[in-house]
Parts: sequence; structure tokens; C-alpha cells
Amino acid sequence: MDKLRFAIVGCGSIGKRHIAVIDAEENAVVVAICDNDETRGQEQADLYHLPLYSDFQTMLNEVDADIISIATPHHLHAEMSVLANNAGFDVLVEKPMALSRVDCVRMNEAAEKAGKNLWVVKQNRHNVPVRLAKDAIDKGRLGKIFMIKCDILWNRYQGYYDDSPWRGNKELEGGALFTQASHFIDLLIWWCGDVVEALGHAETQNHNIETEDSGMSILKFSNGAIGSLVWTTCVYNKNYEGSITIVGERGTIKIGGKYLNKIEYWDVEGYPLPEGIEFTDKPNAYGKYQGTSSNHDKVIKAIVDRVKHGGTDTVDGFEGMRSVAAIEDIYASVRHD
Repeated sequence: MDKLRFAIVGCGSIGKRHIAVIDAEENAVVVAICDNDETRGQEQADLYHLPLYSDFQTMLNEVDADIISIATPHHLHAEMSVLANNAGFDVLVEKPMALSRVDCVRMNEAAEKAGKNLWVVKQNRHNVPVRLAKDAIDKGRLGKIFMIKCDILWNRYQGYYDDSPWRGNKELEGGALFTQASHFIDLLIWWCGDVVEALGHAETQNHNIETEDSGMSILKFSNGAIGSLVWTTCVYNKNYEGSITIVGERGTIKIGGKYLNKIEYWDVEGYPLPEGIEFTDKPNAYGKYQGTSSNHDKVIKAIVDRVKHGGTDTVDGFEGMRSVAAIEDIYASVRHD
């Protein structure tokens, strides 16, 4: 099979990563990019010698591609995904898949009707510590999971919000749960099932934005586990921690570091950590701040494997919708001061 042909819409921080990792993938190629910011788009077009579109619909009408990769601001994901599927393309959409269940359903229905694929980027599922924990859970090594604790203690300076008008905007971004916490919530659901109860509190404490910058929530999962979620972008100076602790009947695991890239504690009955593990997960770097792990290359490889060999390591739109539903439920429960 020939290389998978990707066209990418959105040339901001995460869009640049899409372009770079697809360009580096031997079984994929970027055939076009699209951005309504001519300066930003032209920079990438010149760097990679790619055709540049300023209008998304025009690109859909003209481009010879297999997959449209959507790396635009959150509020554009749903409409662009539907348009791309309707135009006969497979779609890869960045997190969050959308900002509501309703939009997620619409996206999935469009993909099904068109007979095309809809995948969602969940690169943290490929983190080495995350995979180790998932393996232990799937094998029943932890027994019943009693509790799961998630802390996202990060820094975002005011300029992070000011540099992009959609960030911190409730209608366009949705809030910190969609932007900073989405991948963490996906992992909690991946391990413990859907969120069935939520109770929370959130505030805007340290930024001039519409959305919250700090919050706490108590959660109940479908597997019976209770959980806590603490999130903030108010940490002084730089990111402090992104961690998840799992407390089970026969074991305790803490995945930490700043970006879920380190096993900080592992005590599982009869199941020690394998020797010689290489923890190579590194954070995405975006100028003055850093984000979650940079395993987008593994997401692209999984899509290639799915298309070429029928692999199963991708995240489809129905799976991607689960974290959006959880975030909606958490926000619905939140008292926001």
C-alpha cells in the first residue's frame, strides 16, 4: 500500500506537531495544509514545501488525501470533522473531540453515514507508565480498584491565554477540563469505566479569562471506584506535576513526573515492574510552556497499522466521546465562583 496521505488543518502549536510527526513517518506523507492565518500557514508551507490553503472547504474540494487531520481550536472540531467525513475523507481530530455530547454524536453519525473512519488523538495512552498500569489492570493484578486520584498542577501564564483569543473563552475553548485535563480524564475512564457520578467546585483565581483556572471534583466510576480530580493552571512559575495514583485491592501504582512519564510508586502483589524499562516519554514543548507527552508519532503509527493491517490501537469517535461526556457531567455538577 502507498503512503497514507494526510492534509492538516490548523498550523498552531499542535498543528505543527502533526505536520512534523507525519512528515517523519515513513508510511505517511503530508500533502497539504490549511490555516486562515496566512503568516502562520506560509511558515509551515515553506518549511515543508507544501501547498497552503486558507479556506477549509476549498481544501476539501481540491486535495488528494486519505485523511484530514484537524488541529484547530476546540469549537471548530465538530463542524470540520462532519464536513471532512461528508466529503469522503477519514478524519483524525485532536482532543477534545468536541465540546458537547451532542456534537460528538453528530460527528459519529456523519462518519458512519459516509462509511469513513473518525479517530481521536489520545497520545497519552501510549505513555510507557500508562501502558504498564493498563496491562496490570487488564490482567486483574490489582484486584478491585478502590480509589483513583488525579492531580494536574500546572502553570499557564497570562500570555498563554492572551496569545490565542479562543483560549480561556468559555464558548470557544470550553474550559481547563477540555484543554489541560482531557487526556487525564480519558485515562481514568480507560482504566475504571465511565463517570457515573460527579460533584465539583471550580474558580477563576489567577487569570483574566472566562473559564476556570482551578477546580476539584469527586467522581464515581462504573467499576465501583471512587476518584478525585484536582486541576489548576495557577502553579507558580512552571508545571509541577501531572499524576495519577491507583489504589487497588492487591496493589498501588502512582504514575507521575510532570507529564505522566514516570513510575513513582509500584507495589503490586506478585507483579513487579519488568526490568530494563526505558521511559522515553517527553513533554510537548510550546514556546514558554510545556504540555502532555509527545507521543503523537505513536498515534500516527497506530493509524497506519489500522489501515494497512487492521490494527486495533486507535481511538475511534465513540471512545473519544466518553471523556467529553465525563467533562460535561463534571461541569454540570460544578459550583463555579
